[in-house]
This record gives sequence, C-alpha cells and structure tokens, in this order.
Amino acid sequence: MTAPRDVPAVEVLADLRCAGRRVARYLVRPDLDPRLSPRPYLHPVTTLAGVVVTEELPPDHLHHLGAGVAVPDVDGRSFWGGRTFVRDRGPVLLDNHGVQRHTGWRRKDDGRIEEDLVWEAGGAVLLRERRTVTATALADRAWALGLTFALTPAGGPVTIGSPATNGRPGAGYGGFFWRAPKEAGAPAAFTADADGEEAVHGRCADWLALAGDGWTLILAGADEATRRDPWFVRTAEYPGVGSSLAWSHPVALSAGQTLARRVVTVVADGRLDRGAAGDLAELAKEATAE
Repeated sequence: MTAPRDVPAVEVLADLRCAGRRVARYLVRPDLDPRLSPRPYLHPVTTLAGVVVTEELPPDHLHHLGAGVAVPDVDGRSFWGGRTFVRDRGPVLLDNHGVQRHTGWRRKDDGRIEEDLVWEAGGAVLLRERRTVTATALADRAWALGLTFALTPAGGPVTIGSPATNGRPGAGYGGFFWRAPKEAGAPAAFTADADGEEAVHGRCADWLALAGDGWTLILAGADEATRRDPWFVRTAEYPGVGSSLAWSHPVALSAGQTLARRVVTVVADGRLDRGAAGDLAELAKEATAE
C-alpha cells in the first residue's frame, strides 16, 4: 500500500537506549492498511549483541506488529487487525478496524517514554490510554523492556473481549503481545514448571520464556493483576506470546474505571535454561519495580 503524499511511511516516535546502545525503536506506520489496525509498536527490538527479536508484517499474519498492545474486540471493534472471529461463522474480514493514535508525550528520554493515546473506531473514541515503556540494564547480556498500559473508557461503559469470548476456544488473545521472528525451527516455550506450547498456553505463570536461535525472551507479570492473566503462546504455527486480558470471559469497564497491566520482558542473548531464565525474571521485576 502506498503511503499518503507528504506523510512518512515510518514515523519514529522514540528510540530506547540501554547500556550505551539503541535496543528498541518505537514506531507508528501512517501508511498501514486500515485492516491492520494501525497502532504504535516496538520494532526492531534487539538483544545487547544486536540480534533482532521482533517481527513486523510477517507474511503469515500481516497484522502482527512487533511488540505492543493489541485487542481484537473492544465493543465489537478490532484493535488487533486482520479477520474477526464471529460466532457461528468463524473468521471474517469485517470493516470494524480501529486505530490507536498517539496524542502526546508525558516524558521522553533514552530509557523511559510516557505517552497518551486514544483508541478510535468508526469516528468515535472508545478508550483513552496512558502508556509507559522503559529500558533497564540487567546484566552483560540481558536487559529488560517494561511496558505498562492503563485503559479508561472515553465515555460510557466499554467491554473488552477476544475470539475465545466470541466462541473460539483457546483463542483468548488480546493485551500485550510480542511477535518474534520465525526461524528454521520453532522456539522453545517454558515456565518454571512446564515445557512446550500445549503445557504453557492458556495457563498463568509468574514468568514465561521463549527461546530461539541465540536469544531468549522472558516475560513476567510485574503486578498481581497481570500475573492473573493467562499466557497466549504460539510456537509451532508462528513464534508469538502475549498476556491475555479476556481469556475466557469479557471484561466490562464502567465509565471512569481503569484497567491497568504491567509486563516486563527480559531480552537476553543466548538460549537460556530454566534456572537462568527464572533468575533473570526475578532480577527484572526488582529492577523495574515502580
């Protein structure tokens, strides 16, 4: 799709730096097809050695945009992109896509950005969001990306759902989501006491690791509310993991009510084992505590 005239194809909102180098770029794509639910996202995110651990616009799921916040059902509007799962019909491409629009900075420096956004669809603002993204050094070969988001209805009550709440079992995705690069082999997925996609998908755990070719991501809920959200995990079909807001039941927000979540992700060089991953997850939660 061709970008509109005089609008840059990629607008860089901020660079995050850690340990003397750029480790993540925060982007918005004004030229994105509306069916992808345009939104700010992080890409590329790299290890300290420079290995890229995010993917954008992959052929298997064009609407997967690096690391960020995406929700497939907000009052029937999609802020995830692609097809919408419709009960008794299956996945259908609908004209229901929204946009997450950056509206202003609260803070912007090398290791921390704070911004305001609105979630718009059909000419109306459904949600207002305050988002914080941080980069924190942890060890010689690891750093931590923190992402906190707080969603508040812009007017009356709002309901957040997922394909699972609309009738597709096991597809409770929506919230913080990280799309990793597809490699020759599927990455390993594990928690402190379980191994493999089937064993960790749809379950709660203090942390979850995805380990690929020369890199490991360790995602952890940084507060109690986030730790109660099940993990959505894909390794065989594509490498992706997220913390799910509406795994089996819709979440209803009344006017003025705020839903907040905080996820910290360790970005490490090397393919780590369970012990090393667990140690780094605890270190990251302590280092990024607010």
